[in-house]
Amino acid sequence: MSGCVFCGIVAGEVPAFTVADTPDGVAFLDTRPVFKGHVLVVPRVHLVTLAELPSDLLPGYFALVQRLAVAVETGLGAGGTFVAMNNKVSQSVPHLHTHVVPRTKGDGLRGFFWPRTRYEDDAEARTHADRVAAALPGGA
Repeated sequence: MSGCVFCGIVAGEVPAFTVADTPDGVAFLDTRPVFKGHVLVVPRVHLVTLAELPSDLLPGYFALVQRLAVAVETGLGAGGTFVAMNNKVSQSVPHLHTHVVPRTKGDGLRGFFWPRTRYEDDAEARTHADRVAAALPGGA
């Protein structure tokens, strides 16, 4: 897609520190990493959200994400990884991408990056669970 920086990286038109370039996607270093070695994995096709990723591309794409999670940990001597994806909100580039961030014990990253809340009671929790289940494509 014209004007999309990630499409430019996939096409080789925008420079990036590429980690992997496969038929299933491209992985490259984030230019503003949470920690050094923070990798972004993008599908080759321009899509904005996970919902748009065709089901036939899911296995290959997430296998690449999985391989990158192992490579980041092994290659950087990290204690583990944080794997995350934003859909629309907080998505700085409107092209589907998965973050693979190296983690070490005591690195200062704590849980999610936003305040946590609680349900008022079990009934409120059940109501939310039921609403999501009812909207689930293909049913629960």
